[in-house]
Amino acid sequence: MAEAAVRCLRDGRLDGEHAPALAVASTLQCGPFAARAMLHLAAAVASQAAAGKAQARGLVIVAFDRSPEVYLNFMRRRGLDEKSLNRCVRILDCYSDPIGWKQKIISEQQEECSVDMCSTNKENVTIFRSVKDVDKVMCSTVDLGRGFEGEGKIYFSVAVDSISSMLRHASVSSISSFLSNLRSHDQISSIFWLIHSDLHEPKISRAFECLSTMVASLEPAVVDSVHEEEITGNVSSLEENYSKAKFNFRLKRRNGRVKHLYEELHAEGNDVGFVSAPSISTEVNQSLLPKVQFNLELSDKERNDKANVVLPFEHQGKGEPIRIYDGRRSLQEAQQDTNLTASSLLDEVKLPKSAAPKGEIHYIRDSDDEQPDSDEDPDDDLDI
Repeated sequence: MAEAAVRCLRDGRLDGEHAPALAVASTLQCGPFAARAMLHLAAAVASQAAAGKAQARGLVIVAFDRSPEVYLNFMRRRGLDEKSLNRCVRILDCYSDPIGWKQKIISEQQEECSVDMCSTNKENVTIFRSVKDVDKVMCSTVDLGRGFEGEGKIYFSVAVDSISSMLRHASVSSISSFLSNLRSHDQISSIFWLIHSDLHEPKISRAFECLSTMVASLEPAVVDSVHEEEITGNVSSLEENYSKAKFNFRLKRRNGRVKHLYEELHAEGNDVGFVSAPSISTEVNQSLLPKVQFNLELSDKERNDKANVVLPFEHQGKGEPIRIYDGRRSLQEAQQDTNLTASSLLDEVKLPKSAAPKGEIHYIRDSDDEQPDSDEDPDDDLDI
């Protein structure tokens, strides 16, 4: 769930461990919802830091896909004032001029020297113009995080939006190293990022998921590959996908257990809302049952008949002698045999009414040719 993810990001890291990491995986069909989910997570982490309820003193946003104003306006609608924004939020703007073309044009016109980084008129926004150099992105992110004020050791959280945009300028190995170095940095409390998984090969998406401790995947609300032709012209299904999406959350705990949660993400104007949907999850599971031409369920009569069946090895006492049948001969043949010995195939054991029943074990050889020592443990010769 979204709140469970926020709690993990808020609690931060433990001594001797890497920072918890959340990977938000989305598809093109859920692109708008993925953007709103990232805004929701960023605003929630920043609010917890501003209220002093998180391990981190602030949030550093590495913005590739959206302008810093989008984040700042969303956080203002969530109740953060300008003072809290300037104190707890830093944005590395890789969106406005990612490779320095605008600065180069201005430099040629005004005959000014270009620089890699320069501050805007906003206190908490820094423009970055060398996105192809992942090492510089790393250093700039850490430098912004060290600018937060507080007593003792300063922790901060990092949000990367998005990995897919970074892959247009750098290799998979360099970005993986970038995320691993952020997780292992002793001042970073938590980190989360967005990736559009259908834009890359499956092995690339899995590689970044392996770096995370939590995975949140966004899927369309209505998906039916079998009846895709019918859904194509279904306007109500399309409207449903525009208004809500599935939010699947997978948390890998420290003890090795994996917890799966499911919610629905609803669009509420410029904001988003999360609703638990256990009943909807059940309906989806039922719809995945194979469609067959015979009934998979039992009727009431069939259940009663099944319950009344006497099993072949079920002892039915009821005051009568208990008959133990070994399965080698039929019961009628055993009753007709008058020359039964101690090793007979049918033993009758009468239970006294006053005494409690006692169990007995009767061993019957498979054949008369069986060797005397064949009843020994066949595994005695094994070196276990």
